[in-house]
Amino acid sequence: MTDSLDALLRSAVGTLAEAGVPDPRVDAELLAAHVLALTRGGVQAAAIRGDAVTAVDAATFTGLVARRAAREPLQHLTGRAPFRHLELEVGPGVFVPRPETELLAQLAIDALRSDASEEPVAVDLGTGSGAIAIAMATEVVHARVYAVERSPEAFAWASRNAARLAPGNLEVSLGDLADAARTLQPLAGTVAVVASNPPYVPDDAIPRDPEVRLFDPPQALYGGADGLDVVRVLSGVGLVLARPGGLIAIEHGEWQGEAVRAILAADGWRAGATHPDLTMRDRVTTALHP
Repeated sequence: MTDSLDALLRSAVGTLAEAGVPDPRVDAELLAAHVLALTRGGVQAAAIRGDAVTAVDAATFTGLVARRAAREPLQHLTGRAPFRHLELEVGPGVFVPRPETELLAQLAIDALRSDASEEPVAVDLGTGSGAIAIAMATEVVHARVYAVERSPEAFAWASRNAARLAPGNLEVSLGDLADAARTLQPLAGTVAVVASNPPYVPDDAIPRDPEVRLFDPPQALYGGADGLDVVRVLSGVGLVLARPGGLIAIEHGEWQGEAVRAILAADGWRAGATHPDLTMRDRVTTALHP
Protein backbone atom coordinates (compact mmCIF):
# COMPACT_ATOMS: atom_id res chain seq x y z
CA MET A 1 0.00 0.00 0.00
CA THR A 2 1.31 3.46 -0.89
CA ASP A 3 0.50 7.06 -0.04
CA SER A 4 0.77 10.20 -2.13
CA LEU A 5 3.79 12.30 -1.15
CA ASP A 6 1.85 15.47 -1.86
CA ALA A 7 -0.96 14.41 0.47
CA LEU A 8 1.52 13.46 3.18
CA LEU A 9 3.24 16.82 2.89
CA ARG A 10 -0.02 18.76 3.04
CA SER A 11 -1.09 16.86 6.14
CA ALA A 12 2.34 17.41 7.75
CA VAL A 13 2.29 21.13 7.03
CA GLY A 14 -1.08 21.42 8.74
CA THR A 15 0.12 19.47 11.77
CA LEU A 16 3.29 21.53 12.13
CA ALA A 17 1.51 24.84 11.59
CA GLU A 18 -1.03 23.98 14.28
CA ALA A 19 1.87 23.19 16.65
CA GLY A 20 3.40 26.63 16.04
CA VAL A 21 6.47 25.45 14.12
CA PRO A 22 7.83 28.60 12.43
CA ASP A 23 8.38 27.21 8.90
CA PRO A 24 6.08 24.21 8.59
CA ARG A 25 6.43 23.72 4.83
CA VAL A 26 10.22 23.85 4.98
CA ASP A 27 10.39 21.43 7.90
CA ALA A 28 7.93 19.02 6.30
CA GLU A 29 9.93 18.94 3.08
CA LEU A 30 13.23 18.51 4.92
CA LEU A 31 11.85 15.63 6.98
CA ALA A 32 10.56 13.98 3.80
CA ALA A 33 13.96 14.50 2.19
CA HIS A 34 15.59 12.79 5.17
CA VAL A 35 13.25 9.80 5.02
CA LEU A 36 13.37 9.40 1.24
CA ALA A 37 17.11 10.17 0.85
CA LEU A 38 16.36 13.06 -1.50
CA THR A 39 17.24 16.73 -1.60
CA ARG A 40 14.53 19.20 -0.64
CA GLY A 41 14.24 20.08 -4.34
CA GLY A 42 13.85 16.39 -5.11
CA VAL A 43 10.98 16.17 -2.66
CA GLN A 44 9.28 19.18 -4.25
CA ALA A 45 9.65 17.67 -7.71
CA ALA A 46 8.36 14.28 -6.53
CA ALA A 47 5.30 15.92 -4.95
CA ILE A 48 4.51 17.80 -8.16
CA ARG A 49 4.82 14.57 -10.16
CA GLY A 50 2.39 12.86 -7.80
CA ASP A 51 4.90 10.24 -6.67
CA ALA A 52 3.79 7.67 -4.14
CA VAL A 53 5.50 6.78 -0.85
CA THR A 54 5.64 3.28 0.59
CA ALA A 55 3.71 2.53 3.76
CA VAL A 56 6.96 2.06 5.67
CA ASP A 57 8.35 5.43 4.60
CA ALA A 58 5.00 7.11 5.22
CA ALA A 59 4.90 5.74 8.77
CA THR A 60 8.47 6.87 9.42
CA PHE A 61 7.70 10.32 8.08
CA THR A 62 4.50 10.65 10.10
CA GLY A 63 6.36 9.66 13.25
CA LEU A 64 9.03 12.32 12.66
CA VAL A 65 6.36 14.93 11.99
CA ALA A 66 4.73 14.12 15.32
CA ARG A 67 8.05 14.56 17.10
CA ARG A 68 8.65 17.87 15.30
CA ALA A 69 5.15 19.00 16.28
CA ALA A 70 6.25 18.36 19.89
CA ARG A 71 8.99 20.89 19.06
CA GLU A 72 11.88 18.46 19.02
CA PRO A 73 14.53 20.25 16.93
CA LEU A 74 14.54 19.42 13.26
CA GLN A 75 18.30 18.87 13.45
CA HIS A 76 17.86 16.19 16.12
CA LEU A 77 15.41 14.37 13.88
CA THR A 78 17.63 14.43 10.80
CA GLY A 79 20.90 14.22 12.74
CA ARG A 80 22.35 17.01 10.64
CA ALA A 81 22.83 20.77 10.95
CA PRO A 82 24.11 22.93 8.06
CA PHE A 83 26.79 25.48 8.90
CA ARG A 84 28.47 27.45 6.10
CA HIS A 85 29.71 24.77 3.69
CA LEU A 86 29.55 22.05 6.34
CA GLU A 87 26.93 19.49 7.32
CA LEU A 88 27.52 18.73 10.98
CA GLU A 89 26.27 15.75 12.94
CA VAL A 90 24.25 16.85 15.98
CA GLY A 91 21.85 15.39 18.50
CA PRO A 92 20.97 15.36 22.19
CA GLY A 93 23.71 16.77 24.41
CA VAL A 94 25.08 19.37 22.01
CA PHE A 95 24.03 22.91 21.13
CA VAL A 96 22.62 23.06 17.60
CA PRO A 97 24.63 25.64 15.59
CA ARG A 98 22.62 28.63 14.37
CA PRO A 99 22.95 30.55 11.10
CA GLU A 100 23.81 33.76 12.98
CA THR A 101 26.97 32.09 14.33
CA GLU A 102 28.30 32.04 10.77
CA LEU A 103 29.17 35.72 11.33
CA LEU A 104 31.50 34.73 14.15
CA ALA A 105 33.12 32.12 11.94
CA GLN A 106 33.52 34.63 9.09
CA LEU A 107 35.23 37.22 11.30
CA ALA A 108 37.59 34.58 12.65
CA ILE A 109 38.35 33.22 9.18
CA ASP A 110 39.00 36.70 7.78
CA ALA A 111 41.47 37.41 10.58
CA LEU A 112 43.25 34.09 10.02
CA ARG A 113 43.50 34.67 6.27
CA SER A 114 44.98 38.13 6.79
CA ASP A 115 47.57 36.92 9.32
CA ALA A 116 51.12 37.16 8.03
CA SER A 117 52.27 33.93 9.68
CA GLU A 118 52.88 30.87 7.53
CA GLU A 119 50.88 28.81 10.04
CA PRO A 120 48.54 31.06 12.05
CA VAL A 121 47.04 29.59 15.20
CA ALA A 122 43.36 29.77 16.18
CA VAL A 123 41.52 28.60 19.27
CA ASP A 124 37.78 27.89 19.62
CA LEU A 125 36.81 27.83 23.29
CA GLY A 126 33.59 25.96 24.09
CA THR A 127 33.40 24.41 20.66
CA GLY A 128 30.15 22.45 21.07
CA SER A 129 29.55 20.62 17.80
CA GLY A 130 32.87 21.91 16.47
CA ALA A 131 31.19 24.23 13.97
CA ILE A 132 33.46 27.27 14.32
CA ALA A 133 36.68 25.29 14.70
CA ILE A 134 35.95 23.06 11.70
CA ALA A 135 34.98 26.07 9.58
CA MET A 136 38.31 27.72 10.39
CA ALA A 137 40.28 24.53 9.79
CA THR A 138 38.64 23.76 6.43
CA GLU A 139 38.59 27.30 5.08
CA VAL A 140 42.10 28.28 6.22
CA VAL A 141 43.94 25.04 5.63
CA HIS A 142 47.37 26.44 6.46
CA ALA A 143 46.20 27.36 9.97
CA ARG A 144 46.47 25.24 13.11
CA VAL A 145 43.21 25.15 15.04
CA TYR A 146 42.62 24.01 18.61
CA ALA A 147 39.14 23.44 20.04
CA VAL A 148 38.17 22.93 23.68
CA GLU A 149 34.86 21.58 25.04
CA ARG A 150 34.03 20.68 28.65
CA SER A 151 30.84 18.64 28.11
CA PRO A 152 31.65 14.96 27.40
CA GLU A 153 28.47 14.66 25.32
CA ALA A 154 29.27 17.71 23.18
CA PHE A 155 32.94 16.68 22.96
CA ALA A 156 31.85 13.37 21.42
CA TRP A 157 29.90 15.22 18.70
CA ALA A 158 32.78 17.64 18.05
CA SER A 159 35.28 14.79 17.80
CA ARG A 160 33.04 12.90 15.38
CA ASN A 161 32.57 15.97 13.20
CA ALA A 162 36.27 16.82 13.24
CA ALA A 163 37.24 13.27 12.26
CA ARG A 164 34.78 13.32 9.36
CA LEU A 165 35.25 16.87 8.07
CA ALA A 166 38.52 18.46 9.19
CA PRO A 167 41.68 18.05 7.09
CA GLY A 168 44.04 17.19 9.97
CA ASN A 169 44.98 20.69 11.16
CA LEU A 170 42.39 20.61 13.98
CA GLU A 171 42.87 19.25 17.49
CA VAL A 172 39.83 18.84 19.76
CA SER A 173 40.34 18.40 23.50
CA LEU A 174 38.07 17.78 26.49
CA GLY A 175 38.42 20.49 29.10
CA ASP A 176 37.01 23.65 30.64
CA LEU A 177 37.69 26.84 28.71
CA ALA A 178 38.45 28.49 32.07
CA ASP A 179 41.53 26.25 32.26
CA ALA A 180 42.61 26.82 28.65
CA ALA A 181 45.40 29.21 29.60
CA ARG A 182 46.96 26.25 31.44
CA THR A 183 45.98 23.33 29.19
CA LEU A 184 47.01 25.24 26.06
CA GLN A 185 50.02 26.85 27.75
CA PRO A 186 52.43 26.00 24.88
CA LEU A 187 50.30 28.32 22.72
CA ALA A 188 50.54 31.28 25.11
CA GLY A 189 51.30 34.50 23.27
CA THR A 190 51.07 32.90 19.80
CA VAL A 191 47.34 32.70 18.97
CA ALA A 192 46.11 34.89 16.10
CA VAL A 193 42.39 34.29 16.75
CA VAL A 194 40.53 33.41 19.94
CA ALA A 195 36.91 32.64 19.03
CA SER A 196 33.99 31.59 21.18
CA ASN A 197 30.22 31.26 21.16
CA PRO A 198 29.81 30.99 24.94
CA PRO A 199 26.65 30.57 27.02
CA TYR A 200 25.26 34.10 27.34
CA VAL A 201 21.60 33.82 28.37
CA PRO A 202 20.99 35.39 31.83
CA ASP A 203 20.07 32.74 34.40
CA ASP A 204 16.57 34.10 34.95
CA ALA A 205 15.76 34.55 31.24
CA ILE A 206 13.67 31.70 29.85
CA PRO A 207 14.14 31.16 26.10
CA ARG A 208 10.88 31.56 24.19
CA ASP A 209 11.46 28.77 21.67
CA PRO A 210 10.64 25.27 23.00
CA GLU A 211 13.43 23.84 20.85
CA VAL A 212 15.93 25.89 22.84
CA ARG A 213 14.25 25.73 26.24
CA LEU A 214 13.63 21.99 26.21
CA PHE A 215 16.41 20.51 24.11
CA ASP A 216 19.57 22.64 24.10
CA PRO A 217 21.96 21.74 26.95
CA PRO A 218 21.54 24.27 29.82
CA GLN A 219 25.32 24.56 30.20
CA ALA A 220 25.48 25.86 26.63
CA LEU A 221 22.82 28.51 27.29
CA TYR A 222 23.08 30.14 30.70
CA GLY A 223 25.91 32.48 31.63
CA GLY A 224 25.19 33.85 35.10
CA ALA A 225 23.04 36.68 36.42
CA ASP A 226 23.76 38.99 33.46
CA GLY A 227 24.73 36.23 31.02
CA LEU A 228 28.33 37.44 30.82
CA ASP A 229 30.19 35.34 33.40
CA VAL A 230 31.87 33.23 30.72
CA VAL A 231 32.71 36.33 28.66
CA ARG A 232 34.68 37.65 31.66
CA VAL A 233 36.60 34.38 31.80
CA LEU A 234 37.21 34.41 28.04
CA SER A 235 38.68 37.89 28.21
CA GLY A 236 41.30 36.82 30.73
CA VAL A 237 42.11 33.53 29.03
CA GLY A 238 42.35 35.27 25.67
CA LEU A 239 44.89 37.77 26.99
CA VAL A 240 47.18 34.88 27.90
CA LEU A 241 46.78 32.96 24.65
CA ALA A 242 46.65 35.73 22.03
CA ARG A 243 49.71 37.26 20.45
CA PRO A 244 50.11 41.05 20.33
CA GLY A 245 47.54 42.29 17.82
CA GLY A 246 45.65 38.99 17.93
CA LEU A 247 41.87 39.01 17.64
CA ILE A 248 39.27 37.90 20.12
CA ALA A 249 35.76 37.30 18.71
CA ILE A 250 32.83 36.52 21.01
CA GLU A 251 29.21 35.89 20.11
CA HIS A 252 26.56 37.33 22.45
CA GLY A 253 22.94 38.42 22.74
CA GLU A 254 21.67 41.38 20.76
CA TRP A 255 21.57 43.70 23.80
CA GLN A 256 24.98 42.73 25.22
CA GLY A 257 27.42 44.38 22.81
CA GLU A 258 28.13 47.45 24.94
CA ALA A 259 28.68 45.36 28.07
CA VAL A 260 31.00 42.95 26.26
CA ARG A 261 33.05 45.84 24.88
CA ALA A 262 33.31 47.28 28.38
CA ILE A 263 34.56 43.98 29.82
CA LEU A 264 37.21 43.65 27.12
CA ALA A 265 38.32 47.29 27.41
CA ALA A 266 38.64 47.03 31.20
CA ASP A 267 40.98 44.06 30.74
CA GLY A 268 43.15 45.98 28.25
CA TRP A 269 41.85 44.81 24.90
CA ARG A 270 41.76 47.60 22.32
CA ALA A 271 39.70 48.56 19.27
CA GLY A 272 36.54 46.87 20.48
CA ALA A 273 33.78 46.68 17.87
CA THR A 274 30.36 45.03 17.75
CA HIS A 275 29.12 43.51 14.49
CA PRO A 276 25.48 42.93 13.43
CA ASP A 277 24.26 39.68 11.91
CA LEU A 278 22.13 39.43 8.76
CA THR A 279 19.03 40.40 10.74
CA MET A 280 20.85 43.59 11.83
CA ARG A 281 20.98 42.45 15.46
CA ASP A 282 24.25 42.96 17.32
CA ARG A 283 25.79 39.50 17.45
CA VAL A 284 29.61 39.42 17.73
CA THR A 285 32.11 41.67 19.47
CA THR A 286 35.77 41.70 18.47
CA ALA A 287 38.83 43.34 19.98
CA LEU A 288 42.61 43.27 19.53
CA HIS A 289 45.25 42.15 21.98
CA PRO A 290 47.22 45.11 23.32
